[in-house]
Amino acid sequence: MLEKIEKLKKLKILFVDDVSAIIDVISDTLIKLNVEFYIAKDGKEALEIMNDKDITLLVTDLNMSGMDGIELLRRIRKENNSIDCIVMSAYTEEKYLKLSKELGVKEYIVKPFEFLEFLDAIDKL
Repeated sequence: MLEKIEKLKKLKILFVDDVSAIIDVISDTLIKLNVEFYIAKDGKEALEIMNDKDITLLVTDLNMSGMDGIELLRRIRKENNSIDCIVMSAYTEEKYLKLSKELGVKEYIVKPFEFLEFLDAIDKL
């Protein structure tokens, strides 16, 4: 577990989700672990942050108001094909899993999830 936390601490993470309750839970844990992270409420805000910060991991929801996660991933892949991406979504349909993989998503976490599942996904990157 300590190795996973150390790996997490080396990342600069951008979380994109329009549900503040999910972000709040993740944020509280990451603050306690002293992890550098940023939060965006939609794809447009995420792109702005990515232009300003050296993000090494994108963690995004798919279903968001404004620019959704799929469109965000498409735009990011046009600019940066190397950034690691994780999707966290309540969608379990095969089409979303397949589309996410086509867009270079390495891990797909189904909501709701435990923080340990998130750590496991990062460990697989």
